[in-house]
Amino acid sequence: MSTVTVTHTSALSRVGHALSDDTRTGILLALRHGPARPSVLARQLGVSKQVMSNQLACLRGCGRVASTPQGRNVWYSLADPQLGHALGELLELVVTIDPACCSPDGCTCS
Repeated sequence: MSTVTVTHTSALSRVGHALSDDTRTGILLALRHGPARPSVLARQLGVSKQVMSNQLACLRGCGRVASTPQGRNVWYSLADPQLGHALGELLELVVTIDPACCSPDGCTCS
């Protein structure tokens, strides 16, 4: 890609917005492992169902997750598998740049 356009900038900003909240980031990281229901994600991340619902709506709105109804349940997944790969690489970069951030002693990032 040789030229960066306003469209590129806007698209990358939406990814940044998705990652700017700890709960949204946790959702995206959890969904790297496969589809999940909101109640399971809420338990995993230690948030209320209402918070989970709001954050999933945000991620759906910016095109980062997809929802699939199945009977009475709704399953959420990453909208594109490439997002999971990119998140994995970004996580590796974070650990490389700041190994103490994700040490067993706990996060030292601010």
